[in-house]
Amino acid sequence: MGDTVMNTHLKRKPAMTILTATVLMACGVANAAEVDEVTRAAKPESSVTVGVGSVSKDNLRFGQYSDLIDSGGYALFDVTLVNRDEATGTTFTFTGRDLGLTSREMRLEHTRQGDWGYFIDYNQIPRYSQYLVNTGLSGIGTANQTINGNALRDIHLMTERKILTVGVDKALPSKLDVQVRVRNEQKTGSRIFGRGTTGGAGNFEFLAEPIDSATQQLEATLGYTGDRLQLSGGYYGSWYNNHNPGLNVSGGAAALSTFTPIGLPPDNEAHQLHLAGGYSFSPTTRGTFKLAYARAVQNDSFVVSSLLGDPNLGGRIDVTQAQLGISARPTPKLSLLANVRYEDRDDKTPVRQYSSLAGTTSTFNGFYEPRSITRTDGKFEAGYQLPNGFHLTGGAEYNVTERFVPYWFSGALASVATREKTDETILRLKLRRSLSETVNGSVSYARSDRDGTNFVTTVVNNGTTGSNLLSPIHLADRERDQWRLAVDWTPTEPLSLQFAVDTSKDEYSLSGRPYGPTSGKARLYSVDASYAFTDKWRATAWVSQSETRANQATQTSAALAWAGDLRDTSDGVGIGVRGNPTRKLELSADVQRTHDRGEYRFSVIPSGTTPPPDTHYRITRARLDGKYALNKDTTLGVRYVFEYWNIDDWTWATWTYTDGTRVIQEPKQTAHFIGAYIQLRWW
Repeated sequence: MGDTVMNTHLKRKPAMTILTATVLMACGVANAAEVDEVTRAAKPESSVTVGVGSVSKDNLRFGQYSDLIDSGGYALFDVTLVNRDEATGTTFTFTGRDLGLTSREMRLEHTRQGDWGYFIDYNQIPRYSQYLVNTGLSGIGTANQTINGNALRDIHLMTERKILTVGVDKALPSKLDVQVRVRNEQKTGSRIFGRGTTGGAGNFEFLAEPIDSATQQLEATLGYTGDRLQLSGGYYGSWYNNHNPGLNVSGGAAALSTFTPIGLPPDNEAHQLHLAGGYSFSPTTRGTFKLAYARAVQNDSFVVSSLLGDPNLGGRIDVTQAQLGISARPTPKLSLLANVRYEDRDDKTPVRQYSSLAGTTSTFNGFYEPRSITRTDGKFEAGYQLPNGFHLTGGAEYNVTERFVPYWFSGALASVATREKTDETILRLKLRRSLSETVNGSVSYARSDRDGTNFVTTVVNNGTTGSNLLSPIHLADRERDQWRLAVDWTPTEPLSLQFAVDTSKDEYSLSGRPYGPTSGKARLYSVDASYAFTDKWRATAWVSQSETRANQATQTSAALAWAGDLRDTSDGVGIGVRGNPTRKLELSADVQRTHDRGEYRFSVIPSGTTPPPDTHYRITRARLDGKYALNKDTTLGVRYVFEYWNIDDWTWATWTYTDGTRVIQEPKQTAHFIGAYIQLRWW
């Protein structure tokens, strides 16, 4: 019957008419689908994601910044709401992330393209200490604490930041625009603190610093965007207010009873005026500049008055910055870059005595030590395109740092080694070439040489000349050689590889001084790979290994001669797979493992001395994600996360405060997280 009907139908319509109608109908359906997809892509997308998750056990590492430290269930809630008015060109957006946790983020934004905009941003950031504290301290979280005021018990310390930011943007006539940002951060909680003395009767007692502070920031910027000239200038200010200026301590060892109250970070504020810009002299030449002046002050009252009765430090530091730069391309093959930067940090804090605890055999005399520093940096770089696909880049830098040491010091206020001036010259050379259509490579070399004036000799409080025999690592004379080799290789279309090797070697000159760094070296090897099995499946993998070594002369007397040989190593490997088995299903998996090791060795070992044991941090992480699209508007998802920490750190394993407090780090921590969610989208 069907054949009869079909044949009758064909007899009634010309063949060309039927064919044309069929094609047009098919095209119409396809075009309708394409139009729908194009319409969706052009419109802003809104979505709501709701789910639940569960953590397998209590932990102090896995949830350190995410609030997922306790075993049990958690609510998962994300939202994105977008409303755009095509007639006025305005867009309203609200986004929320991790709204079911205390690590939540929210942002409300309202803009008119090319005209104005404002936003309100809120972030809540917890940080849980990775250490478990077993203590009898009472009053934790307050400014009044008592040593062993309670029985020993386990406590977790944490801090939390709540940040609210408001911003406004407005385009003005004459190519001007203005931006204003206001930020307020409230920080509360407690963190590890303490008090103690050194020497034969050394005592160390555990305290918990009470944190309750507020930081406000204000930034206003006016910008100009012309065809050749662009300018941006304005004001930046910050204000820090600590609601706990001091910590009052009762109980504890008699030798420490005078250490109360203990001053906590004082209130302070800073203000800066800045102007930056750029000017295009020609299509191939452009100049830039930056000017800034800032003043930071600290006039908060001391918890305890100083010896001279000064109510506060009267701290003031003025910072002046200036920078000029120019870049040019004189010929198609040659590019040039040059800039110079100047910074003057003028410490105008009055030099007053604040402590009488200095002994006659010490270089510490209780006076404030000024820290004025002036730094000048100059840089020149040139690049040239050579024949056969080679590109050569060379450059030079010269840095000079001058530290203010007044003539009347004569080393009297310097309690550690210092020098009035250090300078460093850095030479760089890099050669890059496309070796073939599938291989690109580069090799670079840098040589730096740091020198300076003689170290300032300290003065002991009894008037004799101090020793000051230590060369701090950031001031010591140093020669550094650095090499880097990088290769990108695509042997086949689906496979790409990247290789990198970095090495550096340091040689220090102590200039006749017996203590300080003598040599150092570092290396890094890494391989990254990506492979596309099919259009639907791709895998990535990486391997890296790094090592940093430092040798230092620490004790040279005949009876106790020893020298440190320190080494930090890090090994890591990771692999990831992503794919779409079907049009509706998306899967991904990532696994990585790292091992960080600290070694404490002696290149010269004192008789009867054993080096400290190594420290190890081994971390394994795995994450699995799956998404299934029920339709274009609804997606189901699952997520599994595994984290394993294996820690062997002797620095915390055996330490006990004299009040009986122990700070404990669980050597092995395992956490499993599994969550499921549904996401609804609309346009």
